[in-house]
Amino acid sequence: MKLRFRGTNEPADEAIDRLIEVAGGIRSPEIVREMILATLKAGQEEKENKADLKLMNSTLKEMWFTSKVFGPYKNVRKVTVFGSARTRPEEKIYRLARSLGRKIAEAGYMVITGGGPGIMQAVNEGAGPKHSFGVNIRLPFEQQANPVLKGHPRLIVYKYFFNRKIAFLKEAHAVVLFPGGFGTLDEAMETLTLVQTGKRDLIPLILVDEPGGTYWSQCIRFFREQLRDQGYISDSDFYFFEQVHSVEEVVDKINHFYHRYHSLRYVDGRLVIRLTSPIDGQAIHELKKNFSDILTPGGDLYLSVPLPAEVDEPEIAGLPRLIVDFDRRNFGRLRRLIDSINSYEALD
Repeated sequence: MKLRFRGTNEPADEAIDRLIEVAGGIRSPEIVREMILATLKAGQEEKENKADLKLMNSTLKEMWFTSKVFGPYKNVRKVTVFGSARTRPEEKIYRLARSLGRKIAEAGYMVITGGGPGIMQAVNEGAGPKHSFGVNIRLPFEQQANPVLKGHPRLIVYKYFFNRKIAFLKEAHAVVLFPGGFGTLDEAMETLTLVQTGKRDLIPLILVDEPGGTYWSQCIRFFREQLRDQGYISDSDFYFFEQVHSVEEVVDKINHFYHRYHSLRYVDGRLVIRLTSPIDGQAIHELKKNFSDILTPGGDLYLSVPLPAEVDEPEIAGLPRLIVDFDRRNFGRLRRLIDSINSYEALD
């Protein structure tokens, strides 16, 4: 029979309904129903490719396990740290990464690394297993689990890089990048692309070099001379990241980003920014004036109580809201707006 996502599929619908009922505990049956239908439709393809089915199967299982591992820590902020697997323990940058792991844990965050050697191991050593996640990848070389996370319940080993990348960025509340090779640069560009296009909520993206190091300075120079000056990116795209040379600066910048900003959500085309403390009318007036360029024509920026659509997040119902008629184009300037919100003094 020809299956449809919308419309009736009797008797398949009845069989799916019975399966959901027998399984029990299905909290979003409408979504699960579509997942089952997608699986059945994939199996019905006339020119079925077994390799494609295997990829779909492994991907679904890997993403399910990712959700299972990270789920209990939903309300704990996490910092994803990227860097070279080849960095040795005697190197200065390794000691810097270990110190950062410790500082992040002391600040109340957890760390997410690739779970391998080098910078990843250094960060996990500093944070300790209690405050660490590892999202490893099966490779024929270089990427065995480090001693801190080997056998740990928060270590996930992926077959596919794209699933691993989703875990790195979906669960992160900040991203820190140390020097590294192709993989590190790939992860840096992936993060920048996602925040630039609005496919990932804005987060701190911090580039770390040892004192006197030039790794990221050379990259930023390339961005300016080859990308910006050729018109491939804009000046505002440089707002997405910050370069530092100490672990204290890393933690300070993450803490500042969440000084007042809590999270954001789109509701009926409007951007809702949730705040942990209120700001006054004068601040709102200044924000509207300074960021009028990112508002839709005739759009507004104003304080609000939670919108009706946010009823599914009762745990943050008490937070004040800033409603922004954002044009959903200039995310670099939106990052500047968040920085400005965080810079106002708290009301008494």
